[in-house]
Amino acid sequence: MIINHKDALSFILDNPENYLNINLYKLEELHHLISKELPITKGIRKSMVGITGTNYRPLDNEFEIKEVLEKLFLYLNKEGNPVGKALVAVAMISYIQPFEDGNKRVARMLGNAILLANDLIPVSFVGIDNLEYKKAVILFYEQNSIAYLKELFIEQYALAVNKYF
Repeated sequence: MIINHKDALSFILDNPENYLNINLYKLEELHHLISKELPITKGIRKSMVGITGTNYRPLDNEFEIKEVLEKLFLYLNKEGNPVGKALVAVAMISYIQPFEDGNKRVARMLGNAILLANDLIPVSFVGIDNLEYKKAVILFYEQNSIAYLKELFIEQYALAVNKYF
């Protein structure tokens, strides 16, 4: 998994302009890089997935998933604030759960791709408390409140800025 993250980040760093506009192909490309050589089915999932620790159940129809993703891409491609765009990408890809596995990893990588495409530094998420991150995501899943996830995202972004600049 670590090597896959490195490879995905290297790919983004070599092609940051690819993420100024987001589409299904680019999302699936990131998923492929993140899940390379792992026993994970590639492409948009065709069955139900469960998420540990929550009662939230994502869409289970491949066509509905693609339709919702297309609406997300339209929004992301119109959003002018790259940090807001990255936060929405992280939250919504995690929420939609388009893949069998690796959704939150792909979501965070896409968020960083958006930041890098706009000449901003990426968020490492290394300093984040895993339980707090899970709480923030579950709060978003179950109550549609992005507030805590936004707080953590901004906190991690500030840590990255302070550490590297």
